Amino acid sequence: MINHIKKELKKHTFDYLLLLTAGIFFILALNLFHGERLLEFIVLLAFVSFYIIWGVYHHFLTNRLYFKIVLEYVIIGFVFLFLLKIIILP
Repeated sequence: MINHIKKELKKHTFDYLLLLTAGIFFILALNLFHGERLLEFIVLLAFVSFYIIWGVYHHFLTNRLYFKIVLEYVIIGFVFLFLLKIIILP
């Protein structure tokens, strides 16, 4: 399992760096717009949209893009959206 993760990270370094960079910008943007509910929600929605697009892009490049995988990214994205909306935007 660890070897598979190492190979995946080595093979797709750019993809994972892109996702990590977006995650860092997401956290910084949430801190920047702290207290602005609408802007926080827009930032959250933008990150979730990016995550779904990133997942589709990543699996498209690896020739493993199936409807089931797209559905998984959409569901994870919206669960993340709703949970953070509840936590961040009471």
